[in-house]
Amino acid sequence: MSGLTREGGSAPRYDALLVVSFGGPERPEDVMPFLENVVRGRGVPRERLLEVEAHYQRFGGVSPINQQCRDLIAALDVDVPVYWGNRNWHPFLEDTVRRMAADGVRRAAAFATSAYSSYSSCRQYIEDIARARAAVPGAPEIVKLRHFFDHPGFVAAMADHTRAALERLPVEVRDRARLVFTAHSIPISMAETSGPAGGAYEAQLRRTASLVAAEIPGDRPWDLVWQSRSGPPQIPWLEPDVCDHLEELHAKGTEAVVLVPIGFVSDHMEVVYDLDVEARSLAERLGLPLARAATAGTHPRFVSMISELMAEPEPAPCAATCCPAPVRRPR
Repeated sequence: MSGLTREGGSAPRYDALLVVSFGGPERPEDVMPFLENVVRGRGVPRERLLEVEAHYQRFGGVSPINQQCRDLIAALDVDVPVYWGNRNWHPFLEDTVRRMAADGVRRAAAFATSAYSSYSSCRQYIEDIARARAAVPGAPEIVKLRHFFDHPGFVAAMADHTRAALERLPVEVRDRARLVFTAHSIPISMAETSGPAGGAYEAQLRRTASLVAAEIPGDRPWDLVWQSRSGPPQIPWLEPDVCDHLEELHAKGTEAVVLVPIGFVSDHMEVVYDLDVEARSLAERLGLPLARAATAGTHPRFVSMISELMAEPEPAPCAATCCPAPVRRPR
């Protein structure tokens, strides 16, 4: 693949691709250790962990995210070895970097399965990569690829899935369905400091939503809402919540809704529980026809986007002040 070589067609720019993801449990007994990894140092109450554990156990203690990473890797068409490391569960990023070093990898591109700017969706991946490299003698250089929220491949995948969701609605309401784009809520303080100038997380999501909506026939109205809030009630997070918004739309006479989870690239637990269980259950109680668009997953345009990102000029490193870590207040 010529786009992966330096100018002039000499040595490859990258000699490996590292897929970096969040990770998820694959057995019931792994759920609580996984959740403890996710929230370590954040002071999350035990009762909240038990509540989230129940969401996973509803699906047999298995998050879909790991298998979806395997499926994505199997679908890739790149001419370098592909490695996979997670932030919070096996295969752990440090173990993967150690294997890359043993295999003689010198310089790898890192594709993080998150499209947007914020501490948790970008800076934390950078920190985890740096921590893993520091723990491994002879670790390869690892270059994180750019945010892809506005990449045509991501937009095309989500537009295709949105059109498919519309087709699943009853024909009598299909033409009047409203698009409701969803993303993981984060604390407002984190949202305001995301990106080099602040506010990038929400701005990027609105850009993605507008690009996807523009590909859907009918000039449909759309909203951006939030899901999966997990913080203490005294800390303000981005709103409105998707379920609150569905109730409001129903009260205003909206006839049908398509939920479009643009904040996620695969159908992991926040999607299958918060949207497919909670939001769908609410819509059924309201009598509101609802369809949920698939995430990008292994859509061919999304898959090809990754090799296109590798062929782009190397992204400039983020400034140290970009997307700072949230201040952890003692409880």
